[in-house]
Amino acid sequence: MNRKIAMLLYPNFSLQEVTCLTSALTIWFGETIDYIASENKEYLSEEGLRILPTKTTAEVNITDYECVILPGTINPLAPLFDDRLIAFLKSGIDSKVLFAAISSSPILLSKAGVLKGKKFTSGYFMQMADTFDFVEKDNFIHKGIIEDGSIITGIGMFFREFAETVLRKLGYDTGNCFMREKPEDFSEEELTFYWSDDDYKDFLEELKEYQK
Repeated sequence: MNRKIAMLLYPNFSLQEVTCLTSALTIWFGETIDYIASENKEYLSEEGLRILPTKTTAEVNITDYECVILPGTINPLAPLFDDRLIAFLKSGIDSKVLFAAISSSPILLSKAGVLKGKKFTSGYFMQMADTFDFVEKDNFIHKGIIEDGSIITGIGMFFREFAETVLRKLGYDTGNCFMREKPEDFSEEELTFYWSDDDYKDFLEELKEYQK
């Protein structure tokens, strides 16, 4: 579909919470994701992987994107007090951007004003909501996934359901059991894989480059 999709990077962001979504977008549906941060520098994920952004907030407009993904982070204060990042999110208020925020990251949308008047959920500790008056606690719904208009929020443990909700909102066919099949439900034949003749020929050609 050639959608414009972005994912934000900030210190200690969680890959585990968003890779069901990002892998489905890229591998299943052939999309390209821009990885955006406020600075062009290396970011360390929660899992210890070192990641470089493909673009900075100064280089793009948030309204250029159909969907912006916000992963959770064990250190939400770093992005929360990143003025450039919050300003970037704020510039998407009242736009058609689909915001998809999981785990602790909805608090960034709260600070940016994106969640004003919107129902949402989050996986951060409730003392965070008590500490910051920009969090509209009356709109906090204690469920796994909440969709309100163009905003989808989720708790980190429901990363698969979060991915499915976002994909369906974008119009992708996720089937009836998105990433839920059990290994024992498959036959030996179904678990034996073959390339097509053309793909196998391509593989053999590529192999020649490694055998020189």
